[in-house]
Amino acid sequence: MTTLPLPLPAPSTAPPSDPSTVPPGTPDHPAPAGALSVWPATTTERPHGQLLVGGVPLTEIAEGHGTPVYVLDEAEVRERCRTYRTAFPDAEIHYAAKAFLCRALAHWVEEEGLGLDVCSAGELELAVTTGFPPERILLHGNVKSPHDLETALRLGVGRIVIDTPAEIARIAAAVGTEGRQKVMVRVTPGISAGGHRKIRTGSEDQKFGLSIRDGHAQHAIARILDQPHLELTGLHCHLGSQIADVKPYLVAVRRLVGLMARVRDTHGVTLPELDLGGGHGIAYRPGEPALDLTTLARKVRAELAESCAAAGLPVPRLIIEPGRAVAGPAGVAVYRVLAVKRTPARTFVAVDGGMSDNPRPALYGVRYAPRLVGRDSAAGPERVTVVGRHCEAGDVLAEDVPLPADTRPGDLLALPVAGAYHLSMASSYNLVGRPPVVAVRDGHARLLVRRETLADLRARDVGL
Repeated sequence: MTTLPLPLPAPSTAPPSDPSTVPPGTPDHPAPAGALSVWPATTTERPHGQLLVGGVPLTEIAEGHGTPVYVLDEAEVRERCRTYRTAFPDAEIHYAAKAFLCRALAHWVEEEGLGLDVCSAGELELAVTTGFPPERILLHGNVKSPHDLETALRLGVGRIVIDTPAEIARIAAAVGTEGRQKVMVRVTPGISAGGHRKIRTGSEDQKFGLSIRDGHAQHAIARILDQPHLELTGLHCHLGSQIADVKPYLVAVRRLVGLMARVRDTHGVTLPELDLGGGHGIAYRPGEPALDLTTLARKVRAELAESCAAAGLPVPRLIIEPGRAVAGPAGVAVYRVLAVKRTPARTFVAVDGGMSDNPRPALYGVRYAPRLVGRDSAAGPERVTVVGRHCEAGDVLAEDVPLPADTRPGDLLALPVAGAYHLSMASSYNLVGRPPVVAVRDGHARLLVRRETLADLRARDVGL
């Protein structure tokens, strides 16, 4: 990824004895090789343990907005959108809103020329009321509520991805005799890919899609083609998440093109679109594998052209749906240490957040690389387990990670690669409100999503 230039604020006249007042012109510390490889490209180090993202010290954000707090680097989001547009110049790129969505993020991806895919009326309404063009939105979901479908049709969503046969008649009836709705069929290509069994969605043994192998996909396609008010534009698949290998996508291309050829031979219809979904793997810790986007784009285009030529089909328009790969590396979570507990077995560092703002470690056993920020430490590293404040033994944010041996209450810990599937899956467990989201860019910070307060939680409780 291209590293964006970092504009520096005007020099300060404050004495540098306090880490928070180090002159911005002070040369950055060189980071150890790979130490910042999973951080936003704008991340820089300064003396006294200061770490800046988007030109803003993380300590300054923690002091101004409290902790836990999520920091979102606008430049990183935009650059990742542009990287996808460059890699797939002839494809539609749709940001997967389930990774994380707020009004500002919807605005950024729309400005960068991306579409959007959503999974609920809530995501759809937020995007459209922000000004996102509804015709550039796809509605997903293994099962859609009547409200989801009513909202999609009312707002004029571009496509609805059919995931179960029951949706065919429901959508056709809701469209009415005067309307026409573009739809796609999500097929299950029988491919097992993804970083954990709970996020593998292309195999036969899970809830998503219609199987090619048992004929359910073909039957659904035939039913849709019989509906005069539904326009079948193409096939959709999503193999899973955290996929670091290109090969599963190439297999999916071959199988979907094979199905498109059967649709043409059986029904005389040539489908113009093929959606390969997303699931592109990213690194959460230095040295971890990530999907090579350039290689993916080159090989997918080649496979698509070759498979279509062999089948005598025109090459369909490709749709790609990255979510995590756009938002994940742009986010940083900042926590404050509340306690350090040493036992004969291990040392626990407890922070003021946890599974209510990041359930991924509890769900998938995900591992992170937290970092002490805001002060220097001469102490050597100690292997610790960073835990949250919630009443669950599984409330672990980072297990067996190195932190300075003198880590103590009041310290700040920053967790990179926190932009996807943290707050989007957050809860108010133990009635702890969800953290705020602060955007950074060019040395400036601004609040995007405020902290959820006890008053917010109390206001929902209307009975006695």
